[in-house]
Amino acid sequence: MQSLRFISAVALVSHPRGAQQSLDAVAHNLFPLLFKASYLLEQSAVIRLLLEHWPLEEFRLGPLLGPSADHAGDLRDRACRACLEACMHGLADHVLQGGGCRRLRVADLTGIRDVQVQRCPCGQALGRWGRTELLARTCCELQEQPCATRRPVEVLADVFVTAGNFEAVARALGPAGPGPLRVRCLSLRADSLDPGRLLHVLRLAGPRELRRLEVVHNVRLHAGHVQQLLAQGGFPQLVSLTLPAKAFDAPPASTPAPDGEEPLLASIAWALSRMTQLTELHVAFSTLTGKLQTLLGPLRTPLRVLDVGNCALNHEDMTFLANCIHAAHLEVLDLSGHCLVDLFPATFHRLLGQAAPTLRALTLEECGLEDRHVGALSLALGTCRRLRELRFLGNPLSGRALRRLFTALCELPRLRCVEFPVPRDCYPEGSAYPQDELAMSKFDQQKYDAIAADLRAVLLRAGRDDIQVSTPLFGSFDPDIQETSNELGAFLLQAFKTALENFSRVLKQME
Repeated sequence: MQSLRFISAVALVSHPRGAQQSLDAVAHNLFPLLFKASYLLEQSAVIRLLLEHWPLEEFRLGPLLGPSADHAGDLRDRACRACLEACMHGLADHVLQGGGCRRLRVADLTGIRDVQVQRCPCGQALGRWGRTELLARTCCELQEQPCATRRPVEVLADVFVTAGNFEAVARALGPAGPGPLRVRCLSLRADSLDPGRLLHVLRLAGPRELRRLEVVHNVRLHAGHVQQLLAQGGFPQLVSLTLPAKAFDAPPASTPAPDGEEPLLASIAWALSRMTQLTELHVAFSTLTGKLQTLLGPLRTPLRVLDVGNCALNHEDMTFLANCIHAAHLEVLDLSGHCLVDLFPATFHRLLGQAAPTLRALTLEECGLEDRHVGALSLALGTCRRLRELRFLGNPLSGRALRRLFTALCELPRLRCVEFPVPRDCYPEGSAYPQDELAMSKFDQQKYDAIAADLRAVLLRAGRDDIQVSTPLFGSFDPDIQETSNELGAFLLQAFKTALENFSRVLKQME
């Protein structure tokens, strides 16, 4: 639905020359409307002009593109390269202008959602890494210009730093000199960095302002690094923390602690307990056998999101999780890589029962779920009446077992998304689980299509065509990895080369 005002805005921005000539006569409160209309039509020249002459104290990209009374459409999932570059160029034009009539104080560039398929006319996205690189480069260029504005404009940003853009980001965040733009980092994602560079950019970003911190993939941290990282700023506003694989491993040169003592982990847990806003914790692929209570027990705020996939949890850990304060508040839970129904049937059932009033998303990938587990799994899931998303890829379930499970899933009134594995019937007999990527892709497509159609028919017969089902073989789309895949590949090749050189040096020493 579009208001007459929005239709008029579309008509005006459709003619960039006319819009430029008429802008001085436009009321200030109509600039947000013109901006959304320009973004919708991908009128980058008009967007740049609007930002250059922005008459309001705030420019907040997310709310401007979101649904409104004038236009119900949501444009926040359009990370349109042309439009976002025009925003940045317009902002630079704005701060370089002389005179004291400019009122802009805050430019909030957050709120964009990166999706797999772009719906903007050009179809070309500028992802989080690209937006960071563009902002950093612009800040660096402006630092070299004479500053005409009386005060810097605060730019709120979600920063994604890797080795490829580290120098520019560090310079943009650093106190090299006064510039017309002051970057305030609300979230930071770090990949392909050594620990020293990570700690450096984190200090520049300002830990006291961070809401989200993601340290992922090719940042090789051990427990000593994590302790140092968490100790340096306190993170009073941090809501979400993601740590890379093996982040709780002991430092290589450390002396083994006496049995039952985990001084580094206890120190990390104490640092986490001081973060009173922390409600999301992602620590997948870290070995936490028998350590979950040490890590989560001291937390003062119940977690809403917990990812402990492939953390080698034992019965003690699962018992703690099922009975702790966090269980009754969990909205998103990932328990992938644990044989839940085989090893912890009663505890797993209790955990889901405790989480049922709040649980919205559950991931059980590669949990060794077989046909004989479907009854127990269906019973445990039956209490999760608020569940909206269920993912259980990588489990050796037959088509017949999946039909039974889908029949049970039809009873969950809020379920909207299911990611299910390629049925075991579609692979050669005797195939091993978990599968590697090569084996995973070698299945009978015709058998899969027939079974998938049958599963959708189960949903249709139950009147549940509102449930979207899919089998993403290699996991869900990750826009950040997609954007930096070339850099990550180069990083891995260099790491492999270094490992070979070290191995060769050791062999020569042995000779």
